[in-house]
Amino acid sequence: MEEGSTPTDGPETPAEGGRRGRDNALVDRLEALLARGEGCADPVLLSELLAKLHGLRREARSARLRYANLFNAVPDPVSLIDADGRIIDLNRAGELAYGRPREEIVGKLVHVLNPDLPADHMAPVLETLARDQTHVVEVYNMRGDGTRFPVEVHSARFEDGPNQYVIAVARDLTHRREAEQNLKTLLMAMDKGVLVQGPDGQAISANAAAMRILGVPEDQDIVSGLRWQDWLVVDHRGWPLRFSEMPAQRAILTGKFVESTLLGLYHLGRKQLTWVSATCVPQFQPHSDKPYQVVSLFSDVTELKRDSALFLRTQALARIGGWEWDGGRERLYLTDETLRILGRRDDPPRSLEDALRQVAPGDRPKVEEALESVLRDGGGLDLEIRIVRPDGQSTWARLIGQAEGRAPMTTRITGTVQDITQRRQIEEALRSQARTDPLTGLYNRDGILTELERRLGEGGEGSTVVYIDLDRFKLVNDLLGHAAGDDLLVNAARRLERCVGEHGLLARFGGDEFLVLADTRDDPREAERLAERITRAFGDAFRYAGEEFTITTSVGLARFPEHGATVQQLVNNADAAMYDAKRRGRNTWQTFTPELARQQHDRVQVEAQLRRALDNEEFRLVYQPLVNLADGKVRSAEALIRWRNPALGEMRPDHFINHAETTGDIVRIGAWVIQVACRQMAAWRDAGYPLERVAVNVSYRQFLTEDLVQIITEALAEHDLPGHMLELEFTERVLIEDAPDTLTTFEALRALGVVLTIDDFGEGYSALNYLRRLPIHGLKLAQGFLRGVPGNASDAAICQAVAGIAAALGLDVVAEGVESSVQRDFLLGLGIHHGQGFLFSQALEADAFGAFLRQANATPNA
Repeated sequence: MEEGSTPTDGPETPAEGGRRGRDNALVDRLEALLARGEGCADPVLLSELLAKLHGLRREARSARLRYANLFNAVPDPVSLIDADGRIIDLNRAGELAYGRPREEIVGKLVHVLNPDLPADHMAPVLETLARDQTHVVEVYNMRGDGTRFPVEVHSARFEDGPNQYVIAVARDLTHRREAEQNLKTLLMAMDKGVLVQGPDGQAISANAAAMRILGVPEDQDIVSGLRWQDWLVVDHRGWPLRFSEMPAQRAILTGKFVESTLLGLYHLGRKQLTWVSATCVPQFQPHSDKPYQVVSLFSDVTELKRDSALFLRTQALARIGGWEWDGGRERLYLTDETLRILGRRDDPPRSLEDALRQVAPGDRPKVEEALESVLRDGGGLDLEIRIVRPDGQSTWARLIGQAEGRAPMTTRITGTVQDITQRRQIEEALRSQARTDPLTGLYNRDGILTELERRLGEGGEGSTVVYIDLDRFKLVNDLLGHAAGDDLLVNAARRLERCVGEHGLLARFGGDEFLVLADTRDDPREAERLAERITRAFGDAFRYAGEEFTITTSVGLARFPEHGATVQQLVNNADAAMYDAKRRGRNTWQTFTPELARQQHDRVQVEAQLRRALDNEEFRLVYQPLVNLADGKVRSAEALIRWRNPALGEMRPDHFINHAETTGDIVRIGAWVIQVACRQMAAWRDAGYPLERVAVNVSYRQFLTEDLVQIITEALAEHDLPGHMLELEFTERVLIEDAPDTLTTFEALRALGVVLTIDDFGEGYSALNYLRRLPIHGLKLAQGFLRGVPGNASDAAICQAVAGIAAALGLDVVAEGVESSVQRDFLLGLGIHHGQGFLFSQALEADAFGAFLRQANATPNA
């Protein structure tokens, strides 16, 4: 190649190509000038300049060669792409991988390699690269023959002088995918179970053999199908294992391989015992010495235990001995295992009578009777009896015998003796487990109710039921997850145990509720002191995963017999007292009273009638005008629900709304209110009334459902109403519940144009952060703050503060409960221009509301 030539067979960036063209043109021009002796007074200087340019051109050619060699040395396809997604360059590996010459690809959009890419596919790539990060994505690229293959594309920023490109490396995943599929196929085909567990023992994945061995249905995933609280795990001796003693947990805790271990898996629901031989292998993340999961490989050896030497060994471990009684010779033969069970290895019984003396006195008559029957009539015997050893220790044994020959020639009985003490202990443990909460280790609901029933059966003297509920537990559970919720319940149980001490029995009654059966025989005031200790004990914060939060308790007390003579009465009345404590502000305790009994009776009546009220058309809506405080003209109407029941009469909203929220009936009732209010608003609009909107109150329970937006959308569409003609009023509880979808619901409602207002602002939690985050239009100043103005300085200050906050955030403010002209003037002075209350009008039926509009000069348009 000549000095002035340039390589043309290697790839180069566009900037390099441009520079190379300009350099060559400049060199050619200088050579021509030098040859003609023109353009420079000093030919030597011109020659030196030309030599310098040749040197720079050689360096550029060398750089291009290095770029080309490096570019083509990468074994994976590498593409240089501009911001529009156009391929600027491609290495040789790319030509081979895509089965196309470079000329068919370079200069075209990347869709030539992946036709399925969306039009804006470069946007996420450029966004990621702008953060100095590498963009990684898995896609399927296309070869020249149209076939596809999976690739993992790593994209990074590439700067070439003033130009910026994206350099994309596509790694072929075909072999990895094949290996993964082969591994998956192998795992599914294996007859050995493979189970992957996290550090907390939670199942992550399992192959088909593991699902089959563990009895998990094919249509159920391993996470929900394998709950360890449904199993009793025993070792080869039949002794129950604690969770930390299981091989998988030992592998996690020690980080060491746990060799083949024999385990018995007893499913409490199916009452099925499966024996497995398990090997557990801990797995580590790179550069970590702490296992992040454990893989267990296990085989079902139940049949093997029954049909092989392992079964025989298990029989010996099960402590089964043999015996024979020869009545003709009056000889008793006992094996070594039988002598061990009897505790007589050093002094074997010489006769049947001697051996029978070791049977517990209560069981001896039935053994003697069974032996006489076998000797007389033939047949066999099978008894579970207690044996008393010479050292005084008592054990349980299963005695089996069978006569040889037929009566009356029967003189020989052979059989076995099995030590079943461990089995009896396991059965007792199972009975105990049936009464125990697996999470906290406390009594469960059945266990404590059984104990309370036993106490009442013995007279019930000094029995007090203490009902405990953890306040706002659901919030912690929803925000931090179920693991945090479980950790909280365990820690709460430990605090309660310290409070209860020896003064009662503690149980987890269900969910976040606990029950104490307090013994107050020696001290009638002990239950009250216990309630005080409990509320104080929850003053300290809980901690989980670096988060700190406070949980309080609401406690209710019910004594036998004055607050209930039966188990159900005591529990129900303690529950009612607990809800009364919660109603009084939580973090306190209450004792059951006759007034609570009346309230409980009323609540049952109201809830029973409420459930049928909507179907029986017992509800109606009335409307209270919202007016301009300056001129009294009506701006909008608030729809208020009324209920007239044939049995209960006219019910005030504050007497039934809370019940409806508790039972969930408020969701159906609320949907009805929205529908009727929209229909009435459409009628007023069609009549020409200059009414801006109608407002309805929405419960927090409606926000927790998934169809609130759909209900409102359908109501607006059915009555041809624009969204701005409907206003939703909700209390601050909607904000505090803070369900994950709350913000999404607000945004969807705002998109419909619906007006969103916080009702009774200031009476709840007043979380100002929500005013900033959520798309809220306005606030309703709580009526309680208006009663004392302008004379009460505190109420006046609160009203001023609310008005200031609303003004700063651009929110509208409406005052509720305006009852005097003095209050109206005070509000106008604060810049609050709209309100409602008895000063203007009470809530009116729809027709009366129309008459009020005409009287307030809000008559229909001509």
